Amino acid sequence: MTSHPAVSSGASSAAGAGGALVLAATPIGNTEDASPRLLRLLAEADVVAAEDTRRLHALASRLGVAVGGRVVSYHEHNETARADELLDVVEDGGTVVVVTDAGMPVVSDPGYRVVSRAVERGLRVTAAPGPSAVLTALALSGLPTDRFTFEGFVPRKAGERARWLGALAAEPRTMVFFEAPHRVVETLAAMADAFGTDRPAAVCRELTKTYEEVLRGGLGSLASLVRERADGGDGLRGEICVVVAGAPEAEAPGVDELVGEVLARVEAGERLKDVVADVASAAGVPKRELYAAALAAR
Repeated sequence: MTSHPAVSSGASSAAGAGGALVLAATPIGNTEDASPRLLRLLAEADVVAAEDTRRLHALASRLGVAVGGRVVSYHEHNETARADELLDVVEDGGTVVVVTDAGMPVVSDPGYRVVSRAVERGLRVTAAPGPSAVLTALALSGLPTDRFTFEGFVPRKAGERARWLGALAAEPRTMVFFEAPHRVVETLAAMADAFGTDRPAAVCRELTKTYEEVLRGGLGSLASLVRERADGGDGLRGEICVVVAGAPEAEAPGVDELVGEVLARVEAGERLKDVVADVASAAGVPKRELYAAALAAR
């Protein structure tokens, strides 16, 4: 008989199976983006865990909904300590809704630890999807969307930032970053140094809001433009996403470019046939063509 590994569905088989932890997306700017499901959850949940309780109440007021359950704070400084307290409510059959200041919980926002703990405890976790700054910026950037990576906030210190970006220089997928307005000038300059001034990029700010703006171009020109605006008193404000194209695919070397390497290794004592086979295989070129070119150049 074939044995199969245990698979966790995230649903609890214990008492309180009717409870759920719900990750609910909130508008990133325009309150009209709030889903009917979000409004219902805010009104009906037993507990609403909010990154900032004041912002939650302000959002609920704008949406015209009264939060029906208990509201508790849930942020980066208490998310580990509070996780089990929230999950006890779920285990008892209640609904706990997690919301952050804007967008989807867990994505560069609190939520991961309570989800991880819920999975460990075998409790139900679901989501009420909605606005996402990452996906909105990606869609508006004009850059490839078939493969992308979210990198979050760029390191603040110059040396660490340079090393971190340098490690991403060869990343082939489109990259999405978050950045603060007062650091975006330095970040774009560092990206131009790490990725090249001609690497296509887009700077997206205040997405879905009144002053939404998307700047597109090479990193070098974007860095210059944003610096000029800052120097002129018109610096970028609000929430900012920077989207950068992935590294272009390196062109495979031609046969003529490989001849020098082949001859150098032969002069060092290796057999021509063996060297040609090795170099051709590594470069993805026909062995016969490389062998003929090496003979002609000897």
